[in-house]
Amino acid sequence: MNDFSRLTVGVLALQGDFEAHLRQVALVGARGVAIRLPQQLAEISALIIPGGESTTMNLLIDRFGLREPLMMFGHSKPIWGTCAGMIMLSSTIEDNQSGVQPLGLLDISVRRNGYGRQVFSFEEPVQVRINEIETTVTATFIRAPLIMSYGQGVQPLATYQRTPVLVRQNYVMASSFHTELDDDTTLLRLFLSNFLLGSPVRG
Repeated sequence: MNDFSRLTVGVLALQGDFEAHLRQVALVGARGVAIRLPQQLAEISALIIPGGESTTMNLLIDRFGLREPLMMFGHSKPIWGTCAGMIMLSSTIEDNQSGVQPLGLLDISVRRNGYGRQVFSFEEPVQVRINEIETTVTATFIRAPLIMSYGQGVQPLATYQRTPVLVRQNYVMASSFHTELDDDTTLLRLFLSNFLLGSPVRG
């Protein structure tokens, strides 16, 4: 079991389910920080962009002057985006009627609500493989984005119905689904161990 106590993990806390992520960060023993201001990014080793409403998140990122700092952070330190976080990390949003401006840190094209609206939310077990570690997590899809295409530099880490739902590119990881809604910290531990500690989770 890896020791995460020396890590400080930020969660973008402008909108969305950031409290659930902060709770999981505490469960694995790391220090969690709610990120609302650009200068706070200097305090953290990694960042999670939570699910929520991407249109509102997009507006607040600009209102708090976070767009350029987030882009710079993602070029050198790990970021994990879940659901709306994936949308914000993407390069292209199809049918982007709300005018969301993604950060362009991940070479993927997504469709918002690609798995259906909230009334069609569902859970499915998905197989995740990061480096040599393979495990199963329960993925919760809530108005989840659908990956329509991805570039050569993007590595699928999990699929659902033959479509990637968890991907990585360099320091950036994104999932269409949520895993922070209960006490299962498997995916968070895999993210921290492989992107920050450089060693796979064992046990």
